[in-house]
Formats: sequence, C-alpha cells, structure tokens
Amino acid sequence: MERRAEKVVSIAREVEEVLPHAIYVELITSLYNITGKVEVSDEDLIRIRDDTVRTYFKSLVEPGEPVGTIAAQSIGEPGTQMTLRTFHYAGVRELNVTLGLPRLIELVDARKSPETPMMEIHLDEEHRYDSSKAIKVARRIEMTKLENVIETIDIDLLSLLLIIRLDPEMLTDKGLTRDDIIRAMSKSKSLAGKVKPDPEDPYVVLVEIPKTYDIIKAQRFRDRLLRLKLKGIKDIKKVIPQVRRDPVTGKEYFVLLTDGTNLAAVLKTEGVDPTRTRSNSIHEIENVLGIEAAREALIREIMNTLREQGLDVDIRHVMLLADTMTWPGSVKQIGRHGVAGEKPSVLARAAFEVTVKQLFDASAKGELDEVRGVTENVIIGQLAPIGTALIRLRMNPMRIKPSNSLKGMESARISGDSSVK
Repeated sequence: MERRAEKVVSIAREVEEVLPHAIYVELITSLYNITGKVEVSDEDLIRIRDDTVRTYFKSLVEPGEPVGTIAAQSIGEPGTQMTLRTFHYAGVRELNVTLGLPRLIELVDARKSPETPMMEIHLDEEHRYDSSKAIKVARRIEMTKLENVIETIDIDLLSLLLIIRLDPEMLTDKGLTRDDIIRAMSKSKSLAGKVKPDPEDPYVVLVEIPKTYDIIKAQRFRDRLLRLKLKGIKDIKKVIPQVRRDPVTGKEYFVLLTDGTNLAAVLKTEGVDPTRTRSNSIHEIENVLGIEAAREALIREIMNTLREQGLDVDIRHVMLLADTMTWPGSVKQIGRHGVAGEKPSVLARAAFEVTVKQLFDASAKGELDEVRGVTENVIIGQLAPIGTALIRLRMNPMRIKPSNSLKGMESARISGDSSVK
C-alpha cells in the first residue's frame, strides 16, 4: 500500500506547481483509488495525469472575458423557455412544489420563505429500510393539531361543556390515543383541570367552558382549542414517506417529504440523518448551517430547477451567480435591494431601476463615480473594460534600443559621410 502511494505521488508531483492545490490533492486521491481497484500501468497513470492538466487549462477563462455577462445570458436565455406553473412533486400527488420560472425568480430574489416550502428528510441506517420505523419518524415530525383528529366538536351551553368526538381512524393514523390528547390539552394553563374523558364513550373528550362565557366567547374558545398542537414539529404540515431504490445496491429505502420546513428542529429528531437532509428554504439553511451551506443549496436548487425543465446550463455560470449573491457573508438578492443596489458606481445603480432617485441621492451625498465598470463606461460612450479594452499599454522610451540602421545614420552624421542612406 505504501509503494502504491509513493508511485502515485511521484507521478503526480510533476504537475504540483501547475495545478491548484485542491485539484492536485483530488488528482492524487483519484489515482490512488484507481490503482486500488484495477491493475493500471505507469503509462496509463501518466496519461490520466496529463488529461487532467489539459482539461484544467481548457476550462480556464481567457483574460478579459466578461464572465458576468456570459453567465447572465446563459441563465437568462433558457429562462425564457420555462413554464409558469406549480407542479406535483415527482411521484407524490399530495405534495405541490413551485417549479419553472416562478421558482427561479424566488431564488434570485432571495425571498425569505418559498411559496411551497418543503424538506427532503433522509433517515439513518436503523430507520431507512424499515417501513414501520420510517412511519414512526414521520409521525414524530408531522405537526398534529386537535382539528386533525376530531369528527365533531359541539358547544353545550346548558352543561357548559365542549363535547369533542375523536376520529378513530385519524387517531390510528397519527399514532395517538384519547389519553395522549387529554395529556396534551391539560398542559395548557387555560385548560388545566378542565379536560376529562367521557365515561360512556371511549372516543369523546369533555372540556369545561368558563361560566362567564356567552355563545360568542364559547365559539372563540372552541376555535382556539381546534388549533391546539398535540405533537410534531412546528410548520411541518404534512409528512409523506416515499420509497426509492439505491442505484448501487438495488435496495429500497424510505425518504420523508414534507409540506413545510423547520430544518433546525428536524435535524435534532431521532432517526434523521442530518448529513443528507435538505430544505428548499435558502435563508433557513443560512441561519442553521451557515453561508457556505446556503451557497451550495442555492446552486443545487437553481440547477435542479433548470434541469427539471430540460435546460442544459453549465454549472459554472450558476456558481458565479451564487458567489455574487453570497460573498458578503449573507444571502443577497439580485436587485436594487441587494447586489445591484450596492454597486459602488452611481451610474451602474441608476441604470438598473429607480434612476432619478439614485441620481438625486448620489448628488446629495456628493458621490464620486470612478467609471471603472462595464455599465458606466457604456453610458458615457467609452470602451468598456472587457476583452482587448481591458489592456492598458504604456511606452517607456528609456528602454527602447536603437536599431542598426539608426546607429549607421548616427555614425555617418558624425563622420560627415553623405553616402549612407
């Protein structure tokens, strides 16, 4: 094993100064893994190394290339072909998710909450392959309110009671009993000591109404009671188990899809694999996991949105967009309240939106525009600093060497020889 590692390092070392460190390390790792699986000659390893170097140099951007403009048109042009509808999540009829152009606009606008928030929850080894265990985790996560498990709720003003009839099927589906509901209701300070089971019916719960309540107050009391949380995680309205197949092993496993998102609470739930669980809320990911995770999520969500529409966009354009939105340390929208509105150039800000306001504000503050960007140079009719216009040449006359003909002419002038031309 040591000899294999030494051979790989010796072959890769020749390009250590050519490749960035991260790519160099990945090259060594890949070569090492290849030699551990199959017999590979030194010539093959050298060919893989050289192909890696060629691919790296081929992927480099030419100096002066306007990468921002190219990224914008590469994402914007396919965006004109996107649909405007909300679709069912693939294979799940009960779950709607915003796709197409509305979802792309949500992402680049960095909206605080998605129109259809959802999570894809992966389970750990113990719960992933067992349907009953997966359903137990789903029940722990799904928020259940009293209104979700009742058939009827009636107001009896003569006996000052709320008569709640529970739905046996919903109780079984949610994994609850009447005693569980009574305990959950009794935790509320306003209901302590006022909740009791009906001795004649195993599916009826009785709640005392305060004596001072009239019919209006009793109805409000009933409505508040219906919204009482019994179990689960806040904002997770529905959890749907989905069966998937591992492409490597062929084994079936369970994934939980949610209507609603609460990443921090879900990651702490027993049975959840926190390393693979995802939310489609970029700001929530930023708050829970940090800006790097938010950047990765932004790239993944934009790429998934484009691919779902059958659009092929190079990921580097999307990575540049995500970098632009996240480099300040927080997620910024592409717009006048974010990236475009924070440009140092007055003319660049004015060219985007609310032109008059930008010019008035800049005048009042005495701002100076150094005219270094593309937009402001185009506005005033100068060459934009892209491509060949990015280059600035200056001549140093002290470093110019005289040619032989000039030397001959100078010698002839000094000697008085007029035959030299």
